Amino acid sequence: MNQTLQNWLQEQLDELKRQHLYKVPPILQSAPGGRVLLNGKEVVNMSSNNYLGLCTHPRMKQAAIEAVEKWGVGAGAVRWIGGTMSIHDELEQKLAQFKKTEAVLVFQSGFAANSGTIPAVMQEGDVIISDELNHASIIDGVRLSGAAYKKSEGYVYRHKDMNHLEAILKRCGHFKKRMIITDGVFSMDGDIAPLPDIVALAEKYDALVMVDDAHASGVLGEHGSGTTSHFGLYGRVDIQLGTLSKAFGVIGGYIAGSRLLKEWLINRGRPYLFSTAHPPAVVAALIAAVDILMTDPEPMKRLWENTRYWKENLQKLGFDTMGSETPITPIYIGEEEKAQKMQQRLFEEGVFALGIVYPTVPRGKARIRTMPSAVHTRKDLDDALEAFAKVGKEMGLI
Repeated sequence: MNQTLQNWLQEQLDELKRQHLYKVPPILQSAPGGRVLLNGKEVVNMSSNNYLGLCTHPRMKQAAIEAVEKWGVGAGAVRWIGGTMSIHDELEQKLAQFKKTEAVLVFQSGFAANSGTIPAVMQEGDVIISDELNHASIIDGVRLSGAAYKKSEGYVYRHKDMNHLEAILKRCGHFKKRMIITDGVFSMDGDIAPLPDIVALAEKYDALVMVDDAHASGVLGEHGSGTTSHFGLYGRVDIQLGTLSKAFGVIGGYIAGSRLLKEWLINRGRPYLFSTAHPPAVVAALIAAVDILMTDPEPMKRLWENTRYWKENLQKLGFDTMGSETPITPIYIGEEEKAQKMQQRLFEEGVFALGIVYPTVPRGKARIRTMPSAVHTRKDLDDALEAFAKVGKEMGLI
């Protein structure tokens, strides 16, 4: 084992600990739910992306079990080499209906969908104009492309600042293609992109629009189909990314758009071309998830009822929820050490709520990110609020 590498790793990890940026993943010892067993302790779980509680939905579990019996446990190959089963095709057709687009292509994850799609579509001679708070997977996908994109060169616009976006678009007319990329719901702040304004500017300056709806999937729009639906922009957003691992409760990501876009990504989307297809159990569970979203409004209704209750009561206590408009509810802390200390104290009081620090958010803007879900009971939320009130007072936040 190379000692130079080991010494370097130890030094870097020690520095992370010194800066209060070191992370240790907690171990979940029960199924995801409103209350979970975490590191041997029962806690109210306020840090799950399981928005609608579908991780444990009986229909989805049964579908997965039946798929294993029929298809086995793996697809056995990359999609284009023979790993595409008829249920993979069925899932993509259902998702296209769900999104009201011509076609959908499923990737192994949302991260893979971004890192595979952006470089396939945007190349040398093109430009990508990106919101400064976009998700890391967008940033990595942009870096992999041959397009102009750098903040230092003026192609990153201030968060949701449409005047700044237009100013950039005005000087990008010489590029072959112009793409505006934005999160639909920003994952660390919980606010919603001004998509109608973005689309209007794109149409004015002949740009295409890509929206990452990871945290809008199952949360916003008709049946939870995302921000394009939420704003009634069907047919005006060129590329939509959705996740299958948050509100959908399983794993994966997808790109929704035109038939030609799907054909191109099948031929040039590197994660699609070089990764084995989803296991049949995953695909079958996802088909069931789409059916549930399309036919049962109750999970989304409960999610938003709990979201409103949670936000209103946090604000009554005096916490700064940073203008969140969605279930993602950050509580502003500021200092990294203080955020990590608050996470620890909340856990001691029976609540798991994650401290978010650099590099996930900028230095000095640490926060506790909370996520109410459809499966939280009113008692779950009240117990969590009681813990937040106690710890918040201890730490001088309220």
